[in-house]
Amino acid sequence: MRKTIGLSIVLLGALGAAHAATVIKIATVAPDGTAWMREMRAGAAAVKKDTEGRVEIKYYPGGVMGDEPTVLRKIRIDQLQGGAFTGGELSQVDKDAQIYSLPFLFKTQDEVDKVRTQLDPLLRQSFDKAGFDVAGISGGGFAYLMSVNPIKTKDDLKAAKVWVPQGDRVAEAGFKAGGVTPISLPLADVYTSLQTGLIDTVANTPAGAIAFQWHTKVRHMVDLPITYVVGILVIDNKVFDALSPADQKAVNGDLGAAFARLEKINRDDNAKAEQALQKQGVAIFTPNAAETAAWEAVGADARKQLQADGEITPEMSAALDKALAAARSN
Repeated sequence: MRKTIGLSIVLLGALGAAHAATVIKIATVAPDGTAWMREMRAGAAAVKKDTEGRVEIKYYPGGVMGDEPTVLRKIRIDQLQGGAFTGGELSQVDKDAQIYSLPFLFKTQDEVDKVRTQLDPLLRQSFDKAGFDVAGISGGGFAYLMSVNPIKTKDDLKAAKVWVPQGDRVAEAGFKAGGVTPISLPLADVYTSLQTGLIDTVANTPAGAIAFQWHTKVRHMVDLPITYVVGILVIDNKVFDALSPADQKAVNGDLGAAFARLEKINRDDNAKAEQALQKQGVAIFTPNAAETAAWEAVGADARKQLQADGEITPEMSAALDKALAAARSN
């Protein structure tokens, strides 16, 4: 009888261990209630269903786990297993993560779409070498300069107190090429810094500006895309590689589908958000052809400097040039 009971306990323990879920903890600065969080949670629910509970994803939104460097440190020491970041924020993990964020690179959404078809697979390979699985990539849209005071010339921008994301070397290089000395701050500090006057000029997508409530502080926007924002969800390979092939497929398939849905949502939201900004009294300034050319020249100088400094690998730079040339020739 004792042997039977003992064997039952062992079998139950083994059965419980076999069904113990792998919990993947993912942090992000995306505020709760936004489309980003809704779709990521929908993806997590699909993962749990498709893996029959073997994999669960737990999110920590709104920056509760700290700024981006803190989150990356927590991933390294296994307190977290992943994060959702912008490309610039992930540049300390993989330099090529910022390839889409190069200043004044793209002119149209069509160019972005065609280039991403070629570069997204290369970016996934690059992250894999850096120790991360890319579970999802989603375009957040074009970022525009938004300011408390009018920005109509390069001299106006030089006189402004311009924010750049902490650690975003691409954004910093872009502004410095235009003669601006930017102020580096974590994303979570931007709203307060606009309130106090520490900064008076930011860059974000229209929908992003509303999500973070920056639209309540700025009064002007320059209708010229300065960079393209992508959101990337990465999972530490130590955790991802331990999953079964079927569960890996479910994680990437379900989260990838969520980020694909976000792509469409973001485009719709940005169009609506731009109208909302105008209704709230944000004045939108459209540079003329000469001013646009001057800004694009600044972007070209910044990209050359970034490439010379090794901030983007030669391989990715070459792939970008080839894909962009093909997109524009068609």
